Amino acid sequence: MPDLRALADNIKLWSADLGFQQAGIADVDLSQDETHLRDWLAQGQHGRMEYMARHGDKRSRPAELQPGTMRVISVRMDYGTGDDDAAWNTLADGTRAYVARYALGRDYHKLMRARLQKLADRISDEVGEFGYRVYVDSAPVLERALARNAGLGWIGKNACLINKGAGSWFFLGEIFTDLPLPLDQEASAHCGTCTRCIDICPTQAIVAPNRVDARRCISYLTIELKGSIPEEFRIAIGNRIFGCDDCQLVCPWNKFAKRFDEPDFRARNDLDQASLVELFAWTEEEFLTRTEGSAIRRTGYEGWLRNIAVALGNAATTPGIIDALQARAGHPSDVVQEHVAWALQRHAAETRPDAPSAS
Repeated sequence: MPDLRALADNIKLWSADLGFQQAGIADVDLSQDETHLRDWLAQGQHGRMEYMARHGDKRSRPAELQPGTMRVISVRMDYGTGDDDAAWNTLADGTRAYVARYALGRDYHKLMRARLQKLADRISDEVGEFGYRVYVDSAPVLERALARNAGLGWIGKNACLINKGAGSWFFLGEIFTDLPLPLDQEASAHCGTCTRCIDICPTQAIVAPNRVDARRCISYLTIELKGSIPEEFRIAIGNRIFGCDDCQLVCPWNKFAKRFDEPDFRARNDLDQASLVELFAWTEEEFLTRTEGSAIRRTGYEGWLRNIAVALGNAATTPGIIDALQARAGHPSDVVQEHVAWALQRHAAETRPDAPSAS
């Protein structure tokens, strides 16, 4: 049996060499989180994400997902740009498109999975063959609970993992292993009485501390939800065409967080400053080409146009915006047609002198 304490220390050193900003080791007891998950599912707060319920308790029982699992090595990789003012400026400019910061660059799944595999290989070089499995959003895993238990941060009131020194702009990944490694200390919570994330949420999706109703969340509405976005949330979406960061942008722990610049996460296709009209003009071929290797692919081309149509409906009325919407009015997708019609109706209401404001 190898020296497990020395191995755990080496795992953290190796993970840093591979570009992870932190690593920790957790056990597999998630019983309290399982109760929270079951209640969230019972209340239907997962929306149409049926996969959240389909896996049952496997999500909170790592050893059932990967037999033999005794420990979870949890890692984080920063993606924050450190320029939160630029994000706020984009949100304030109704003609520009807001894309969640995590999706501006390369899709993190493959990058982190490859590096986690290298970490597993390095462990194997040290101890020989061992049981493990690598995960990066690829299976039913309670990654934030595991990361909390591994000491990487606490689960904030916005349900994001927050680290005292790094804020919340980071991705998580895991290695489930049968090695009985020594455990790290669980992180303590430091949100205190702050409710900034709850107060700022455009759709009031944070229905209680640590609880997000996905059915109201802009990230869910613009990414996970297929079909029509409920009208009650369209105005609140503003110019957010893929995800939402408001609850992170306002978090005090992000204000002074130390940031690491990962080149692969830098903005592509000028998505951090692109106009709505410009992106709405993309053909499906352009969309597929420009989003290759990007998390934005998840919404699909129809969802992309649907989301931008909503944002255009929320923008100030200009001839260019009206022309862009009218050019898509006959789109073959019923979903796109519906949202374009809604947007045009909004502008018609705004320009009628006898009409009440639609905002």
